[in-house]
Amino acid sequence: MSIPVIVIHGGAGAIARSAMTPSKEQSFRQALTEIVATGQQILAAGGSAMDAVTEAVRLLEECPLFNAGHGAVFTHEQTHELDASVMDGQTLQAGAISCVSRVRNPVLLARAVMEHSEHVLFTGDGAEAFARAHGFEMVAADFFSTEDRLQQLHRARQRGGMMLDHDGAAEASGDPIDPDNKYGTVGAVALDAQGNLAAATSTGGLTNKQVGRVGDTPLIGAGCYANNRTVAVSCTGTGEMFMRAVTAYDISARMEYAGMTLVEACDAAVARLAELGGDGGLIAVDHLGNIALPFNTGGMYRGYGHVGELPQVDIYR
Repeated sequence: MSIPVIVIHGGAGAIARSAMTPSKEQSFRQALTEIVATGQQILAAGGSAMDAVTEAVRLLEECPLFNAGHGAVFTHEQTHELDASVMDGQTLQAGAISCVSRVRNPVLLARAVMEHSEHVLFTGDGAEAFARAHGFEMVAADFFSTEDRLQQLHRARQRGGMMLDHDGAAEASGDPIDPDNKYGTVGAVALDAQGNLAAATSTGGLTNKQVGRVGDTPLIGAGCYANNRTVAVSCTGTGEMFMRAVTAYDISARMEYAGMTLVEACDAAVARLAELGGDGGLIAVDHLGNIALPFNTGGMYRGYGHVGELPQVDIYR
């Protein structure tokens, strides 16, 4: 039996060292390390892969450093719209929600959709009605807001969608990832002691996005996928391209039908994204416990830990 392992990401993008102060970098590294360690503890105690990824993503949602839950970016209308999904590799059951603005932890709601409904995806008012009916904690709309995210919105509005060079924009904003070229999805994948895989993904979307825009995060097979026969995947990047390429499932298909290894399948999927003009990255673990963390951007917040080993985290390429 393979050693249980958890892998997490906190988004990919154009990460500028010039904007990353030592204290800020330490904050990111500490948060990633602590969250990986929590996932390891769950797996070490015999917890399921689903328990590990759900809790890891919940903690990422609670951390204002990342664009999910508290700390989510603003839409053009200065609101928040949150998306999340989970998938169980043993049963192929999945749950997802999109465009919620009052649910404290979208990943928990996505799991409830999987476990307590006949459906896979709820959106907007329907998702929030489901949350209330199942006793979820509802919060004021400004719970997710932070001053840093509001300033990002103001800068994005002032630029009017003009593209700046990645490092220049990041340096000007004081944000380690250029807020106009960052993909602040968070996610986790895990293999447990029973040999089961699971994946979870959550996001606040894109700064200054149009209200109602939905990316790949809540779409099973695009931004999130798990299958015990192959792999668990969580993606972060240009959502529209991940949707067109069905990236998360594409990796599984390459492994199952073409006989590719995990690394071969992940590299091929990221190369396909680049062909479509997409940027970003992903994390993956296969049914043997091999892991992959490829990306084609300047960096990706990421970490992993096998049970019994120290967490490993990194930011830059």
